[in-house]
Amino acid sequence: MLNVSSIKTALVAGLLLAANQASASGVYITEWMYSGNGGEYIEFTNLSGADVDFTGWSFDDDSRIAGVFDLSGFGLVAHNESVIITEDTADNFREDWALTSTVKVLGGVTNNLGRNDEINLFDKNGNLIDRLAYGDQSFPGSIRTQRISGNPGSIAALGLNDPTLWALSSIGDQFNSYTSEIGDIGNPGQFAVSAVPVPAAVWFLGTALVGLVGMNRRKA
Repeated sequence: MLNVSSIKTALVAGLLLAANQASASGVYITEWMYSGNGGEYIEFTNLSGADVDFTGWSFDDDSRIAGVFDLSGFGLVAHNESVIITEDTADNFREDWALTSTVKVLGGVTNNLGRNDEINLFDKNGNLIDRLAYGDQSFPGSIRTQRISGNPGSIAALGLNDPTLWALSSIGDQFNSYTSEIGDIGNPGQFAVSAVPVPAAVWFLGTALVGLVGMNRRKA
């Protein structure tokens, strides 16, 4: 028997498939903070359904040059695993956010983010995997991630390069955001697709489909 939950799950899977087609690797930007008491950070998450080898992968800001900050240190990133880069040292970052050693963190980022900037992720061949151009000044009405991180406002935000689809973290939100030892709010190192809201239009479609199925059965 069809129900809202099963249709919602199927629709989320469909949205992720469409996002994966936009990003052939299935790896996405899933959180960022351009300025914090403990420095900036960016989270990437592997939602591809398989392990991804980050050897030769890299990050850059709005200069858009592959190879600027090497991500090879992440090695093999498992499906659903989130990894972090930060301008702080990896040890300091883990201490500030009470992260275990199992969370992969690369510190010492020098091509730092600004208030209005870009996050560009490249694979080993220099292909652009994901990009997020952001900035509350460049994109009026979008978020400013100063001491509070940004998360996708819905599944639809992943891979779309649209900062208006992102929302600020808040303590105890669906991402389990919390306050770091030095006063920043975020949820680095953890990302669950189940925590990301489904767009309202998709939810409405799912409930409508359930209603139609029920009507058809009553008529049969």
